[in-house]
Amino acid sequence: MNQHHGSVVTTAQGTVRGLRRDGVLTFLNIPYAAPPHGADRFAPPQPHEPWDGVRDATVPGPNAPQSARRLGDIDMTPYFGTGWSRGEDYLTLNVFTPAARDGELPVMVFVHGGGFVAGSTRAELYDGSAFARDGVVLVTLNYRLGIAGFLDLPGAPANRGLLDVVAALRWVRENVSAFGGDPRNVTLFGQSAGATIVGGVLATRAASGLVRRAIVQSGSGLGAFTPEQAARVTGAAAEILGVEPHADAFGAVPDEQLVEAAARLAGIDLRTGTHRDPLIGLSPFSLVLETQPAASVAAGLAADVDLLVGTNAEEGNLYLVPVGTYATSTAADVDEAAARSHPEPARLVEAYRAARPGASFAELRSAIMTDALFGAGSRALADAHAAHSRSATHAYEFAWRSPALGGALGAAHTVELPFVFDLAYLPGLNGPAALLGPGTAPADLAGRVHEAWIRFARTGDPGWDPYDTDRRATMRIADDWTQVDDPRGRERRAWQA
Repeated sequence: MNQHHGSVVTTAQGTVRGLRRDGVLTFLNIPYAAPPHGADRFAPPQPHEPWDGVRDATVPGPNAPQSARRLGDIDMTPYFGTGWSRGEDYLTLNVFTPAARDGELPVMVFVHGGGFVAGSTRAELYDGSAFARDGVVLVTLNYRLGIAGFLDLPGAPANRGLLDVVAALRWVRENVSAFGGDPRNVTLFGQSAGATIVGGVLATRAASGLVRRAIVQSGSGLGAFTPEQAARVTGAAAEILGVEPHADAFGAVPDEQLVEAAARLAGIDLRTGTHRDPLIGLSPFSLVLETQPAASVAAGLAADVDLLVGTNAEEGNLYLVPVGTYATSTAADVDEAAARSHPEPARLVEAYRAARPGASFAELRSAIMTDALFGAGSRALADAHAAHSRSATHAYEFAWRSPALGGALGAAHTVELPFVFDLAYLPGLNGPAALLGPGTAPADLAGRVHEAWIRFARTGDPGWDPYDTDRRATMRIADDWTQVDDPRGRERRAWQA
């Protein structure tokens, strides 16, 4: 069997049989690390045992333990998937590759979002067929979530979910050529929590050399918790579970209880004498680092990695519009958003009012949340990379407004994803309460965004001017594409001071 062209491929761990459809070979549920069960849930990822015979890679496998996620009036099932599909052998990945190919293809490895507590490769949005159709080997992966993945525990390594992503990248380096990919041209990309993890991988010395390029979609280079903040979450989790705050004790707790405890940690106050909560209360889990990824990049890490970084114009809308709190926003809500986000909230509000004359309280509140969660940390990462890198930096702002929920959703968090994956036509994404709203999303926009991401993966240039710390050239992506210099300059300066 020619391992490059058939639906049977031999990896270092064993042989897998995939599915051939419409010129694309799909391989689902290939293990990249051993099943994390019992005490191993709090250990570094270990190699998976090899298998004999041919492993079936045609059906989706289990995913990381998680609770079901709802987001008010918007149907986020295509994004989160259908919840927890049980089974211990879930440190797996999916590979999408062209059935016919010549030479080695660029590889793109995607890290899903979901607040560090939800999401999986089973979600409809992460079908990589369009990438394979367009000459890319696309890999999606599951990683440990919630308490197993990110709770900072004595006796356990920190950031186990991130270590899983690094283990998957090692698997890619070892095996992707059997699927037609070039192990020397790997682009790691992620969205939301996944994008923050991508930033964390750039700042991880152990991952050096595994990635040639990176795309950070609505993440943050300033999104990590300090060890002091993380210890607060650990104390609360131990109290809820009635166990000692140590890996040995947590290793004996069943997954169901860990998932339940994680859901009860929401809303914990993580502000300390020296640090604000970078997730402004939205998730009790993040990376836990002494140094923020943007600072590590500023110190020279990932200097040989091309970087594309961007955010959506109205990220904060996702957290307000579907739950009915956008339209009711008051001046007090604006002040409260600023107080959660910045040491000088009054000055921050003043800067946003000046930058957005005529903006409503709702717009100001959402804009401050947008930058607190994603904008300021993305700009810090872009600035650090542009100033201290031998490689190119590019920036974008996705500004196409979804007409969902009566036109109020707008260019909210996650709205760019269907365009990146060229899946804007999916039925689950179109409708009054679906992410892309009623009517038909512009297919030409999806084609163009998707192509820019692939062009970046192939060449390091998405098709517009590089970002530097003088001009800060940014491509504003909507029905029309416009290159703008320093599009949020006034807001940016308000966060830097």
